[in-house]
Amino acid sequence: MSSKNSENIEEYLEVLYKEGKNKNHVSTTTISQNLKIAPGSVTQMLKKLEQLGYIEYVPYRGAILTDKGLTESQKITRKHRILERFLKDVLKIKDENIHQQACDMEHSLSDEAERSLCHMLEHPNICPGNSVIPPCNFDFHNCEECVENTNDISEIRIRNENLINVSDLLENQTGDVSFIRGDQHTLAKILSQGIAIGSKISYDENDETNDNVNIFVNDSHVALSQDIATNIFLKLDSE
Repeated sequence: MSSKNSENIEEYLEVLYKEGKNKNHVSTTTISQNLKIAPGSVTQMLKKLEQLGYIEYVPYRGAILTDKGLTESQKITRKHRILERFLKDVLKIKDENIHQQACDMEHSLSDEAERSLCHMLEHPNICPGNSVIPPCNFDFHNCEECVENTNDISEIRIRNENLINVSDLLENQTGDVSFIRGDQHTLAKILSQGIAIGSKISYDENDETNDNVNIFVNDSHVALSQDIATNIFLKLDSE
């Protein structure tokens, strides 16, 4: 696959993740508007993505990411959003230029450089646009384990399953906490809510009048602030 084709695929996967993640079909029109590409060209690319196993495509309904597609879309979205954080916080790039600059850089950012950026930025949880930065795919329970691990990146074990942010939990879904992002202070705040690695989390209806994320933790109700919720990631139970 040529570099250009690979970049095009990554752009589509980013849009599918932003608009639907793994829970909603994304229409051809929505993709067309995001990428400023003619609908007919979008349809052709969606068929290609389906052949590659990244999506399931239903004509007149749209595309939804497969597990394979979710893995790849989280990876490229993470690089993009970390780069946006770096461009804003370190390089002080103007807000109106950040997104495009990150788009230009994300395709060539190595996994090693991404990990170093994450450490330097102290494990950012949201991008400048307030979207959650997906977790890395290294098999750690928290960021402290990652920082303390001095192995070459090629020797670090990769997580086998996709994780979702606790705020993306849907009704009738349950999962176990598999990764907690942040420094010791963040970890302590999360532990004080009764949440630890392995805790069983299930959906609780959210109140649209406030920004809290409501969940059940081992059958006890907990209301999480957004800054806490963006750092908790789950492995969903098999349906």
